[in-house]
Amino acid sequence: MYKRHQYKELRSRIEEPRNKIQVISGPRQVGKSTLVKQVLSDMSIGFTAVSADNTDPRDTGWIGEIWETARQRMRLAHAGEYLLVIDEVHKIDNWSEAVKKEWDADTFNDVKIKVVLLGSSRLLLKNGLTESLAGRYELIRMPHWSYTEVKEAFGMDIDHYIFFGGFPGGIAFTNNEARWRHYIKDSIIAPAIEHDILMTKIVYKPELMLRLFELGCTYSGEEIALNKLLGQLQDVGNVTTLANYLTTLDESRLLCGLQKYANDNARKYNSIPKMMVYNTALLSALSGYTYRQAFTSPKIWGRWAESAVGAHLLNMADETGYRVYYWRNRDDEVDFVLEYNHKCIAIEVKSGRRTANNGIRVFKEKFSPVQTFIVGTGGIPLEEFLSLDPADLLF
Repeated sequence: MYKRHQYKELRSRIEEPRNKIQVISGPRQVGKSTLVKQVLSDMSIGFTAVSADNTDPRDTGWIGEIWETARQRMRLAHAGEYLLVIDEVHKIDNWSEAVKKEWDADTFNDVKIKVVLLGSSRLLLKNGLTESLAGRYELIRMPHWSYTEVKEAFGMDIDHYIFFGGFPGGIAFTNNEARWRHYIKDSIIAPAIEHDILMTKIVYKPELMLRLFELGCTYSGEEIALNKLLGQLQDVGNVTTLANYLTTLDESRLLCGLQKYANDNARKYNSIPKMMVYNTALLSALSGYTYRQAFTSPKIWGRWAESAVGAHLLNMADETGYRVYYWRNRDDEVDFVLEYNHKCIAIEVKSGRRTANNGIRVFKEKFSPVQTFIVGTGGIPLEEFLSLDPADLLF
């Protein structure tokens, strides 16, 4: 079975002396639980692995009970150390306070129970880790699958990856597009919105958020003002509500509203957002286009190619530490701008979508980027670029 690079990272941390809680964070269906199973099957340490997925969220004593069970099993085995794995821990009310209590008790009593927590994207991080567990955890980020991973694990070619994205569970269905779409909608999108978001965030208009997500995905690669988007959603609301919902979707690693690059933060954050999916499967499943329709239309395929590049850059942004923007000045635009240590890189994607664009030249005159890249026609081939680690682009 294919092992993502986070396998070595998690195994190495578990093998270290007990020090920090290990938190595995990432969107649905990217292999978090599989990763833990792979590590556990290759190690000799005793463990208890449980999931809070079907536990009553109000059962705040549940964490203490399973923790005590782990302690008892450790004592019965006369083990010097033990591992406790809790999946979907964020679905328990006040989970972070309960984890803090048990972790600190073990620390005080020199009980060497190591802990791995799993949760959905940065929602888990923001709802407890930065408050109750500050200083007690390390994060292992699991983004969406890259082209290199999907190619090595499943033999998928670049064009199919651009359209079908990188959800491993759906790859077997790509020869039956109707079945594949149902899988993405029913097993990825619906649980991500209805469970991961609505169970961890206060959302006063869940239907509005869902429609924002669906419409935003179909606009991936396009700039659209939130007030215009609000009109298309045909819902009574305000721009602030939409902006908050878009932030939540970004935290869930589903959909992002890229801000326009500028010399000051105020202009960045007040700009018209450019929609960008974190996985092109979300665009394809909701677009209404078949693979053949998209692939044979240069204009349409250009948006898919741009979205694939954007998703590639976004998925590595947290780990590498850069920020992703776009830039436009009237008819001149740059698809992506990476900002790192107060310096920037400009990236333009060309795949038949635009015939002429002076964006890179104008951007260089205005901002003096340290590097510029053309991806696609006349530049770095798409397959080569999507095989790169974005960290290698940095200066």
